[in-house]
Amino acid sequence: MERDETKENMSNKIKNCAVMNPNFSVVEVEADAFRSTIVVEALESGYGHTLGNALRRVLLTSLPGTAITKLTIDGVAHQFTSYEGMTEDVVELILNLKQVRIKSETEDSGILRLNVKGAKEVTAKDIECEAGFEVINKDLYLATLAKGKTLSIEMVVESGVGYKLATEIETETVGQIAVDALFSPVIKVSYKVEATRVGRRTDFDKIVFDIETNGSISPLDAIKQAAEILIAQFNQIVNPVIKEAEEELTSMSPEEVETMKLTVEELDLPTRIANALRKGGFETVADLTKSPKDEISRVKNLGGKSIDLIEEALSKKGVVLTD
Repeated sequence: MERDETKENMSNKIKNCAVMNPNFSVVEVEADAFRSTIVVEALESGYGHTLGNALRRVLLTSLPGTAITKLTIDGVAHQFTSYEGMTEDVVELILNLKQVRIKSETEDSGILRLNVKGAKEVTAKDIECEAGFEVINKDLYLATLAKGKTLSIEMVVESGVGYKLATEIETETVGQIAVDALFSPVIKVSYKVEATRVGRRTDFDKIVFDIETNGSISPLDAIKQAAEILIAQFNQIVNPVIKEAEEELTSMSPEEVETMKLTVEELDLPTRIANALRKGGFETVADLTKSPKDEISRVKNLGGKSIDLIEEALSKKGVVLTD
C-alpha cells in the first residue's frame, strides 16, 4: 500500500514539472518540396540537444521509403557486360538507375518499365510507372542510345527502411539483377541549438533544423514521422507490452520450434510485406500461426496477393495458416 502511494506521489510530482507540460512551437521557414528550415522553440534548457540529436538519428535511419531493388534488361544476362549501341556499360546504367527517386502511395511492391528507341538521350522521364508510383527527378540522365537501338528494362520497386545490399535481395528469374537499395527519403539533416528568451527568462533552447529529402516526403512530414517513431519507442518503456509465453512450443520437435522462432524477414518475403507484418504485430512464424488468415489480411497495406505470398513462404517451412 505504501509503495503504491509513493509511486502515485512521484507520478504527481513528475506531472507538475515544466518538462511534462511542453509549450513549444514547430515552424517551417524557407520551405520547398525538397528542403526546409524548421524551427522548434522554446524548449526547456538542455532539451535542444536531447530532442535534436534523437530526431536527427531517426530521420537519417528509420523513415520508410521506396527504391528500385531489382531489374531485368532485355538482352543482358548479368551486370558486368556492355550493351551494344549504348554509350554507358551496364554497371554505369545501373548506378544511374539507383539515383531514381520514387514516390509511392502504397507499401506494396510495383513495376516500372523503360522502353525507348534511339537515337536518344534517355532520362528518368522515359520511365513508365504503375498506378500509385511516381518518378520525382524526371530530369535524371540515364544513358545515351545510338540510332536504331532499343533499350527495354523492367524494374521492381519495393518499400523498406534504411539501406539494403544487393546480396540481401533475392532475385526471382534468370537474368534479373539485384540492386543496392537506399530506401531512406531523407538525404541530409543538420541542426543547431541557439539560446532564446520568453519574457524575462533567457535560458530557453531553440532548435534550427535543416532537412533535405528526396521529394517523396516533405521535410515537415519527415520530422513528424520521426517524432512518432520516438513516441512508439518511449511508450514501450512507460507501458511495456509483454509478449505471451509460447507454451505450445514445448510440445514441438526441435526442428518445429526453430521454425516457429523464424522472423518474418527470414521467410524471404518482400521487404514491404515483412515491414507491414511487423507494424501489424506479427514478428515471427509463431505470431502468424496464432492468428486466422482473415485477421492477418486486415493488416494495413496487405492485399490478397500479399497473403498468397505469405502462405507460399510458410508452406516451404511446413506451416499452414488457419482459416
